[in-house]
Amino acid sequence: MTMALGEVIFFVVAAIAILSALAVILHPHPVYSALALIVTLLQVAVLFLLLDAQMVAFLQILVYTGAIMVLFLFVIMLLNLEREQEPPPLSWRLGMLTLGGLLASELGWFFLRRIPPSLARTAKLDADYGSVTALARTLFTDHALSFQITSILLLVAVVGAVVLAKRGTE
Repeated sequence: MTMALGEVIFFVVAAIAILSALAVILHPHPVYSALALIVTLLQVAVLFLLLDAQMVAFLQILVYTGAIMVLFLFVIMLLNLEREQEPPPLSWRLGMLTLGGLLASELGWFFLRRIPPSLARTAKLDADYGSVTALARTLFTDHALSFQITSILLLVAVVGAVVLAKRGTE
């Protein structure tokens, strides 16, 4: 059983994405966690490229890896999270490690099992799949409410960061 080049690239990119996502939640320093999140988001953009969705990959890099991560880093710097914090209790850490192990084993089982060819679906893609037109049509028709809610959530996050920053200077 040989793997195609696309499958090899997928598994390498997915492994890097999983490892960097683990670094996001396990690293004690928030700036390094944010940098690991940038690596994770870039790997997700590569996965979009493997799905032949170039526009979504470009937006992933531009919006999330660029703008949102800059916002996260500004918030981290404004809040000055350099204080020493006591580590969580051992029971909590063991519980989270167990939950993470269960999730990792579930993901491993999901990705390593093979779907029988009789059950595999072949999707017929539109000619404009992954284009700006198709993305805009889907975003502003089917997902317009989600798009607006996300915009409001980001606005609230920015206002909250400004309020916290002003409170720290008083």
